[in-house]
Amino acid sequence: MFDLAFTIDAKGATTPLTLPIDQAVIAGWTGRDPIARDKHIAELEAIGIARPASTPIYYRVAARRLTTADSIEVSGSESSGEVEFVLIGWQRRIFVGLGSDHTDRKVETYSVTVSKQMCDKPIAPVLWELEELADHWDQMILRSHAWIDGARVLYQEGTLDSMLPVKELIQRGFGAEGLPDGCAMFGGTFAAKGGIRPATRFECEFEDPVLNRSIRHAYDVIELPILG
Repeated sequence: MFDLAFTIDAKGATTPLTLPIDQAVIAGWTGRDPIARDKHIAELEAIGIARPASTPIYYRVAARRLTTADSIEVSGSESSGEVEFVLIGWQRRIFVGLGSDHTDRKVETYSVTVSKQMCDKPIAPVLWELEELADHWDQMILRSHAWIDGARVLYQEGTLDSMLPVKELIQRGFGAEGLPDGCAMFGGTFAAKGGIRPATRFECEFEDPVLNRSIRHAYDVIELPILG
């Protein structure tokens, strides 16, 4: 278990809150539309990544992989980010945030579970209350921009009506007990526009068009050499 410091933005006020995190879960293949879900599976198959054993699937990674830092270090040049919403359980409350499931794509070709463990998982230091989003959850927007070859490009964008409803996502992963205290779960992502590819900088946004607010986070990707 380790602590992460956040700012809770709820009911028009901001409050600092340090949360102890002892579980990190990456939910994959969470699409509500089987056609869109299969498109993302096919996208990964095209770069040699096997189909998942089930959909959705819940990968476990070390909780200490979560970071609010503005840069991460990766091995080599074959990793990339994925914008996702993040759910964190605490004292019967569920907070909602923004993160990137940064993944080593070379390792992913032989083990998705191991690939998830290879990279830090950047997360924004601002959280919302899930209950404030419940009545317009499907309208929420996730998007990302990537810096590729010196240019900033739109990398992903979509609304949450294309993903499993949040209550179903939690129930299928954790049963009737719900999201445990201290558990941070990444909720899935969208296909990359133009295909999956590495970037030197990754920018994420979670937009609430009803309450007119956004959570944003960006991080630089520092490549470490592979010498043997």
